[in-house]
Amino acid sequence: MTAPFHRLNAPERVLITKIGLDGHDRGSRVVANYLREAGMEVTYTAPWQTIEDVVALAAGGETDVIGVSSLATDHLIVPDLMAALRAAGLAHVTVIVGGIVPKPERALLFDAGVAAIFGPGATRDEIVDTVRRAATAARQGVFARDEIRAFGFPAPAPGATSPPATDHAPVASVAGGEVGPGGGPRPGAKHKRNTREQPAGEAP
Repeated sequence: MTAPFHRLNAPERVLITKIGLDGHDRGSRVVANYLREAGMEVTYTAPWQTIEDVVALAAGGETDVIGVSSLATDHLIVPDLMAALRAAGLAHVTVIVGGIVPKPERALLFDAGVAAIFGPGATRDEIVDTVRRAATAARQGVFARDEIRAFGFPAPAPGATSPPATDHAPVASVAGGEVGPGGGPRPGAKHKRNTREQPAGEAP
């Protein structure tokens, strides 16, 4: 699927969201502001979205990239989001995860089709550049990149045998798959679209 001609040179459209029960959204608001300042069009949601909510927003907003924030264990349901996007005909939409993702669990996300994982040490330039390239790939109807990568996680301590968290891994296929369960309860969450202003007045 290739984006319509009128969308190819338009600002990148990014959906920043949280699925499941994690309510810590300070980091996601900072990232949303980075992307807005870089000229992207950002839809920022409140926490506690369900997978069905996110798929509907992505479909209705001609979204190029979905950024999912996880500071608890909600990244473990991202594979269900990936399956739901495929079932909805949105396999071209690139998904990026940011937050606290233990290294043993990163392979689960990469195997599901997540394009990149940003940890606490990821830089503004890494985030903006990766999201921009991911949006371009989504509009061309291809899956993100030839490589996927984790950014911003500390390297192993001296003497450790595990490779650094920034090692590259091959992209997994995004074909096939069944829709998994939803993303959990959503106590009255709402979303808002704002292409320039950072949400203000919200507590971390």
